[in-house]
Amino acid sequence: MPPSSDTDKRPDCIKCRYFRITWEPDHPRACEAMGFKTKLMPSAEVKRASGQECLHFAPKPERKDSARSQGNVSTETGAGRSWKA
Repeated sequence: MPPSSDTDKRPDCIKCRYFRITWEPDHPRACEAMGFKTKLMPSAEVKRASGQECLHFAPKPERKDSARSQGNVSTETGAGRSWKA
């Protein structure tokens, strides 16, 4: 079994309710809880700056079953194209 690394223990920002995509090329990721934007994953930036793991991680709420996940999505679009789900 390979040794565990710091990234194995770091919270997964993608699964955090406070993680945001900013669409800004210089700072594409953000942490809404801590109020900053970064090129790195926010949890990596917190570890780099403070030496501690992120303490604001909170899992995203469970999604209710949607029409898409149940396969009930229309394949038609307004442009006359058909997309497969």
